[in-house]
Amino acid sequence: MTTPRPDTEPRPDLAEPRPTGALDRFFEITRRGSTIPAEIRGGVVTFVTMAYIVILNPIILSGGTDVAGENLGFAQVAAVTALTAGVMTILFGVVARLPFAFAAGLGINSFLAVSVVGQVTWAEAMGLVLVNGLIIVLLAATGLRRLIFEAVPMPLKLAITVGIGLFIAFIGFVDAGFVTATGASSPPVGLGVDGSVGTIPTVVFVVTLLLTGVLVARRVKGGILIGLLSGTVLAIVLEAILDLGPKFGADGSVNPQGWGLSVPELPAQWVSLPDLSLVGQVSFGSFERIGVLAALMLVFTLVFTNFFDALGTMTGLSKEAGVADAKGEFPRLRSALVVEGVGAVAGGFTSSSSNTVFIESGSGIGEGARTGLANLVTGALFLLAMFLTPLTSVVPSEVAAAALVIVGALMMSQIREIDFGDFSVLLPVFLTVTVMPLTYSIANGIGAGFISWVIVRSLSGKAKEISPLLWVVAAGFVIYFARGPVEALLAG
Repeated sequence: MTTPRPDTEPRPDLAEPRPTGALDRFFEITRRGSTIPAEIRGGVVTFVTMAYIVILNPIILSGGTDVAGENLGFAQVAAVTALTAGVMTILFGVVARLPFAFAAGLGINSFLAVSVVGQVTWAEAMGLVLVNGLIIVLLAATGLRRLIFEAVPMPLKLAITVGIGLFIAFIGFVDAGFVTATGASSPPVGLGVDGSVGTIPTVVFVVTLLLTGVLVARRVKGGILIGLLSGTVLAIVLEAILDLGPKFGADGSVNPQGWGLSVPELPAQWVSLPDLSLVGQVSFGSFERIGVLAALMLVFTLVFTNFFDALGTMTGLSKEAGVADAKGEFPRLRSALVVEGVGAVAGGFTSSSSNTVFIESGSGIGEGARTGLANLVTGALFLLAMFLTPLTSVVPSEVAAAALVIVGALMMSQIREIDFGDFSVLLPVFLTVTVMPLTYSIANGIGAGFISWVIVRSLSGKAKEISPLLWVVAAGFVIYFARGPVEALLAG
């Protein structure tokens, strides 16, 4: 007769899967329910979704003329954009072991090109970015950045995830031409061209979105990647037949029927040597040129944007990847925050602008990526892109946009965990979720949520539940939102 196994004795069929090798143990692949093929697929999908940055970042930065009348070279910016993204993505994957890829932050590069270089030179602007990065590293290394992260209540963390999902989807709709600016005060945006989906590129977006949606709904492995590749092939075929060309011509002309960022056609030249001459072109002369107070105000804006954009993005991605605990924290949090700060330092040093975690990493997570191994794949592809810059333009933004909308939908699912029974929770959550996409800024959404949370909750008799650190951060956001008048006062 066999003696029954006691309930306290672990059952072999329920034991945690054992790692299969050194790579598995280091990245905890099996432990997180992933596989090496899934990590590779996820890394490739993240790169394909983010590859546009190698083209878009040079467009933004090279278009800004500094106070000395100088511009950054397009080819040079493209090279350092790919270099920095590759190095930082790999570094984050090895140190934090999470599938969050890095690249030049779109909010900060636009701020530099539009607002900063009108006052300083490009080298001085990148010096401010570097200082911003050093401050963020210091905050992370001392644990202050983690304390701020832990002070954020769970409903707001979930709201940040949902808001980022809407933000990602909105970016996708705009990149695809599905949502466009009307040029009128009301409504400010509309559907496609004159209220209809009237262009071939937007139709390709719709087809890619629906195809990818079906594949994801049917749980097809590699569904997002298959959708991206299928959409790209369709776009290449249609371009070869119809010769649509780019939406924006070199002479400033506009072709409403054209492709948004890049034309889907095989390039005549696939390989080019990267020009890394911008590396190290940094100066701290802005403090002398415009004065210490004005320079510090610019640094303050950079720190707030960088700090909370990254914090919000990592919160959302960690929830989507299933690596966050009940408090919304994820493994190696302090290391992740330090490396994110290093991304700003590296971006300033290479003149590629501050590098930070990209919300498009969610596309790779949606494909199954759960560990830093996916980052090694994405980073290696970015490094390869330095030599294959012409090839990165093959995937049109309209096709990549479909993956962003799919990921946005997946991240929206977190909203089910928020209790909307208390209006003092509902309003801050609502503001966080809506302000992000409507102002095109993660930091703005977080700021609106923080400020409304401390005011509404405290005046509703719940002041004792609010962390003192959250009050400090909310006050900082008040200054951040009022930075225009503050800068004008300093200038006067």
